[in-house]
Amino acid sequence: MFDDVLNRNVPKRQNGDASLAVEADATEDLGAFGWLRGVQERAIMLEIRHKDGSITARGYSWLQGADFDPSSGITLNFSGEKITIAGRNLNAEARQNVRLFAGILRHRVPWIQEADGADVLEAAKDAVVIEDVKVK
Repeated sequence: MFDDVLNRNVPKRQNGDASLAVEADATEDLGAFGWLRGVQERAIMLEIRHKDGSITARGYSWLQGADFDPSSGITLNFSGEKITIAGRNLNAEARQNVRLFAGILRHRVPWIQEADGADVLEAAKDAVVIEDVKVK
């Protein structure tokens, strides 16, 4: 019985090699944002990937409040600094039981991606699209 538990929970060696099997990345890419797959997984920071290539990151521990308004988008308050996320379908299901706003509230979203003009035009009407992110 102990051997069964051990075999299920200890990584296997590959082809007799001394290195342990590499665990697959636990983040699912949903286009506009990433989603941590494990039920117990939590992101430490929210990474904001801007369309110009720059990146902003804020610690989830500093997130004091979040608001969703269908007409203006998502507003995040990180210790007095406001981040506004504008786009479309920001609270729609990207896939079953996966919503951007709910994921941010539960620290399951490790990154968001601002779409450039071509991506906005080519995206499906029901797709989650982040058109603009402002950090103030």
